[in-house]
Amino acid sequence: MKPDRDIARLIEIMAALRTPGTGCPWDLEQDFASIAPYTIEEAHEVADAIARGDLVDLKDELGDLLLQVAFHARMAEEAGAFAFPDVVEAITGKLIRRHPHVFGDARDLSPAEVKQLWGQIKAQERADKAAARQAAGLPAPAEEQSVLAGIPTTLPALTRAWKLQARASTVGFDWKDARLVLDKIREETDEIAEALEGDDKAAIAEEIGDLLFVVANLARHVDVDPEACLAAASTKFERRFAGIEARLAEDGRKPAEASLDELEALWQQVKQAERAGRD
Repeated sequence: MKPDRDIARLIEIMAALRTPGTGCPWDLEQDFASIAPYTIEEAHEVADAIARGDLVDLKDELGDLLLQVAFHARMAEEAGAFAFPDVVEAITGKLIRRHPHVFGDARDLSPAEVKQLWGQIKAQERADKAAARQAAGLPAPAEEQSVLAGIPTTLPALTRAWKLQARASTVGFDWKDARLVLDKIREETDEIAEALEGDDKAAIAEEIGDLLFVVANLARHVDVDPEACLAAASTKFERRFAGIEARLAEDGRKPAEASLDELEALWQQVKQAERAGRD
């Protein structure tokens, strides 16, 4: 069997890997749950290639992620649930349905109107899915009765916080001004200070969680991704700490051999040098 640019070859290879008796023993013993962590890992590797600007690596990582889709679809086909073409049909149908301003009659919409329409369409999709489950004799999950239904618990925590608060805002449960969210952040930091006085670790953890939740909401109000903000801050810290290490290495020293005051002074030097370089 040779490589091919046709998606049909990938589906054929996946079927061969999952064929009892002649397939791969490792692939054959997998199920949805065992493969799910690999799916998440491959998505992260795609994001990493993008962050590094490595388009050669991105091509390979996108292939690995596509394999995950083919793998899940093959297992579903074996279970008689659906096959790869059904996955393609579902996503193409969703894209057409969610873009009536491109494929339908809703033309000349502003970005804000598109966003509002998107929310309405997704709400209708959830209602249709609930009706389909009922028609199939399947019980509706209790959580699907909520406005917040359908937001995966496996999302990164800041992203899930962002999405929960965005969903709540659709029914008016929201601050109207980002500065009001900032006031809430100040309130949460005061509650952390109070918890620290009590030396109750569980209470401290809860208050820190509340603070992070509100910070994610502030990010939503100013239309920035809290995960991206934190990732950028982490990268900046890593870069500046490397600058400290480099300065200490010039004297043949390591960070563990420096005092906190020295490290702080070097940190400020690196920080100022960065800012001067941007000016």
